[in-house]
Amino acid sequence: MANKELSENIEEYLEVLYKYGNKKDYVSTTKISKMLGIAPGSVTQMLKKLEDLGYINYVPYQGANLSAEGFKIAQKITRKHRILEKFLTDVLKVKPENVHIQACDMEHSLFDEAERAMCHILEHPDICPDDKPIPPCDFDFNSCQDCVNDETDIEKLGVRKANLIAIPELYSNEKAKVSFIRGDYKVLKQLMAMGIAIGTPVEVENMDPSADCLNIQVYDSKIELPKSVANNIFVKIC
Repeated sequence: MANKELSENIEEYLEVLYKYGNKKDYVSTTKISKMLGIAPGSVTQMLKKLEDLGYINYVPYQGANLSAEGFKIAQKITRKHRILEKFLTDVLKVKPENVHIQACDMEHSLFDEAERAMCHILEHPDICPDDKPIPPCDFDFNSCQDCVNDETDIEKLGVRKANLIAIPELYSNEKAKVSFIRGDYKVLKQLMAMGIAIGTPVEVENMDPSADCLNIQVYDSKIELPKSVANNIFVKIC
């Protein structure tokens, strides 16, 4: 269900850190202030509060990045926002100029059940209308096919403990294991033919953010993987 324990204000801060930060680098107070339209002094006070709550790591004069718990929350709210944008655009045909603001208003109250239903209707989309990647859900499935086939009540579904990132988000030579694959049985079959399945160890060689393909080390083999495919393979860092 929607998280009623967190204020919209807190979720907005975490969402900004998720969007503009990464696993290590800090987002400056000035950047956060600009993106949220809030005075720097007020931002600093909130960052100290978020650190006390365990959601971020804050260093004066450097800024903040997300803790493991903060990352989980931020990834979830970002996913809901981008799923909503896709649904509003593709299904409801809302005018493009109105999509973002409506998704911002709806993301904080969207229940997990509705989010999952939207994902099924949209056939587990990988990008939003702005071509930004849609993060994975946090249900404890290995693939979207498993989710579609499972009729368990959503309140009884297990939640994934580990935070996952897409392969292109790895640093060069950072080791990880495949934990979730977005797609149906055709995608799973295609990746299995390449030697990629749940539990497969992967390593990206010489990450180039501008490249269309990634050079991936899988066991003892090297694979050239299109980034459009890699964006749908989510891993846990070893």
